[in-house]
Amino acid sequence: MKTRAALVWEQPGNWQVQEVDLDDPGPTEVLVEMVATGLCHSDDHFVTGDIHVGGLPLVGGHEGSGIVRKVGSEVHDIAEGDHIITSFIPACGKCRWCASGKQNLCDAGAIILQGDQPAGGFRMHADGRDVGTASALGTFAEWQVYDQTSVVKIDPTIPLDVACLVACGVQTGFGSATNAAEVRSGDVVLVIGIGGVGINAVQGAALSGAAHVIAVDLIEQKLDWARQFGATEGFTDIDEAVEFAKSVTNGQGADSAILTAGLVHNDLIGKAYWGIRKAGTVVITGVSPDAEDAPIPGFNAFNMAMFQKRIQGALYGMASPREAMPMLLREYQAGRLKLDELITHRYSLDEINQAYADMKAGKNIRGVVEFQKVAPVEQAAERELASVG
Repeated sequence: MKTRAALVWEQPGNWQVQEVDLDDPGPTEVLVEMVATGLCHSDDHFVTGDIHVGGLPLVGGHEGSGIVRKVGSEVHDIAEGDHIITSFIPACGKCRWCASGKQNLCDAGAIILQGDQPAGGFRMHADGRDVGTASALGTFAEWQVYDQTSVVKIDPTIPLDVACLVACGVQTGFGSATNAAEVRSGDVVLVIGIGGVGINAVQGAALSGAAHVIAVDLIEQKLDWARQFGATEGFTDIDEAVEFAKSVTNGQGADSAILTAGLVHNDLIGKAYWGIRKAGTVVITGVSPDAEDAPIPGFNAFNMAMFQKRIQGALYGMASPREAMPMLLREYQAGRLKLDELITHRYSLDEINQAYADMKAGKNIRGVVEFQKVAPVEQAAERELASVG
């Protein structure tokens, strides 16, 4: 079939929206009519070249939602008409990591920068060339083929334009606070970089009972947004934020610092490291350019050992997607987790370059591309009552 998608052909480059050819799904795959996709900063790294990919052209996007329209012969737990969200880490269910409840570290994740599918090969083609998919997904497309290991079925009563956000940004930030930093009641937490991930680190820290959630960003508007999600203080300068953290901890420093900036350079890690207390934790959630190898300023094994500090990486908030996604959506349904409020702007696929320009200008917490409007499916009981009436 023919469909439209946003491709990057060179690094650095721009998104090019064009018609492409899409194959039928293979035995372990599903064809999905897309409803929405979040615009994560990670995909912008493919455009800038901060993260190099295995092959070009590449269709971007990994934070998607849609409706299954066709299933392969070996797909047994997903049916036509099911509502799904995407998982940027395929979960094989068989490797050491999946078996130990750490699906976010699944060995199948090794392919997500290569561009091909978990079952091998490519399903999208343009101008006579195979098109790779970001994170084995490529959600910047009106229709797409996904492997069954890359999708999670959800409650059809949840709006798909909102549900797509938990595919990456929400849990990546939320879990950075709740799992990686292990924020507890009364803690003092630094969240450095308030975008689509950082705002959810703020939300996770606040819901965990932190006494001070200190947001740090260069843009005042983002600090205002952070306060709406639970930040107690906001600073545009990290040194001032660290001094404040020390002022409310008898000079000790924050219990944890979560790094969620669009690019986390090593000097930022160094500042965060010196901003936490003894036995505190620096969580690295954002990424650096993949070529960066400069040392962390002021860091050495002596102070690491003597202060018993911890530097913790966090992938998808250190949680299994198939456990975390339903949990977050239940929290949303219960009114405890803010999702609707995260969407600051909605765009068409043709506006994707403007959407990323807005993100860089600080106009977005999370922009969303809407492919179509789909009302949530009513619960079966409600439909039955209506038919009886």
